[in-house]
Amino acid sequence: MTEARTRIPSLDDPEIIVDTPATIYDAIPPYPPTTEREAEFYSLKDGEMLINLGPQHPSTHGVLRVVMKIDGEKVVDLDPVLGYLHRGVEKICENGDWHHAISNCDPLEYIASMFSEAMPVMVAEKLLDLEVPRRAEYIRVLAWELNRISSHALFIGWLALDLGAVTPILYGFIERDEIVEMLAALTGQKLLFNYLRIGGVNGDLNHEFLSRLGTWMSHAAQRIEDQQTLINENEIFIRRTRGLGVIDREMALKMCLSGPPLRATGIPYDVRRAHPYSVYPELEFDIPTRTEGDSWARYWLHLEEIKQSLRIIDQVLHRMPDGPVMTKLPRLLRVPPGRAWVAFESPRGQYGAYGISDGTDQPFRLRIHDPSYFNLQTVGLMMPGHLIADTMAIMSSLDPIMGGIDK
Repeated sequence: MTEARTRIPSLDDPEIIVDTPATIYDAIPPYPPTTEREAEFYSLKDGEMLINLGPQHPSTHGVLRVVMKIDGEKVVDLDPVLGYLHRGVEKICENGDWHHAISNCDPLEYIASMFSEAMPVMVAEKLLDLEVPRRAEYIRVLAWELNRISSHALFIGWLALDLGAVTPILYGFIERDEIVEMLAALTGQKLLFNYLRIGGVNGDLNHEFLSRLGTWMSHAAQRIEDQQTLINENEIFIRRTRGLGVIDREMALKMCLSGPPLRATGIPYDVRRAHPYSVYPELEFDIPTRTEGDSWARYWLHLEEIKQSLRIIDQVLHRMPDGPVMTKLPRLLRVPPGRAWVAFESPRGQYGAYGISDGTDQPFRLRIHDPSYFNLQTVGLMMPGHLIADTMAIMSSLDPIMGGIDK
């Protein structure tokens, strides 16, 4: 026997009667407003309505729902709804030892996991006052910059895909696949690398990795130029990014932005230069900036950062010393009691971790500062006044990764 459905008014428009629970399809939450912001957002004026956008697209990796308040085709306000990928990584790290935390943090930045796994490693090394072998530091920088390029290549393809272009995402995956195969030869894995270790890295460079790297380096610069020509001379792409999603310098600082979204406002903040770590102080590279603060500026900075990463990789290969790749440590690693904060520059901005040790072999606390979370909160400031069709392009220009947002 079919259950009788209760007919109730739609929360979006009480004059419309629906025979399904309003909590399934309606954008309005089925409870009274809990904050001032919620009360303001969910009150509608004449001509306004609420619609759900997502979770649906590669630019948000299928796990970001956005509630939009619209008036016709124009966006009046926007509310990102998070939590569709929540896994409690910070709490999980407290239930394993320091070595387990490395693999637990890998899925946070699943497009560039070499960065997220660095958090527990660098926190433990700081608490241990550990000196990492120089060869290991150079290998880390090499792996980080390769992973940064693969992430940026996918970003450019995703941004173009959100505007309706298919070819750039194919170019992006060609570049990404070559680098991932290269890193797989080094680490044994293609996505969640689990390569960094407290005191060094899990294995030295090998012949297959160096052979693939040499082949890729011979044509990488030309590939970037080809992709740049393909997109930069496309009138549709330029018109749908230039002047869209603008954020100014003051608001960027107030909202705690970092990475390309911050540097697109003219602020040359890069952790590799502002708070140097590893062997970055020994390497020559520039911090590109723009002043427009729009989607075009954020795209352009990703291209320029790929070129700077190629420059860094070239220097690393010429300067890398011989020597061990791991410090000798006891099998059962007990980190001295204390607190430490570390920060480093990921493809999306400043990644940070605040760790507390109570002297055991497990982290007492490991709190994660994820740049995507702070960058994504600005969409509510960028979107009002734009068209619905511009929403995905603007959000994609921030390059959010939901693994760290829903940690």
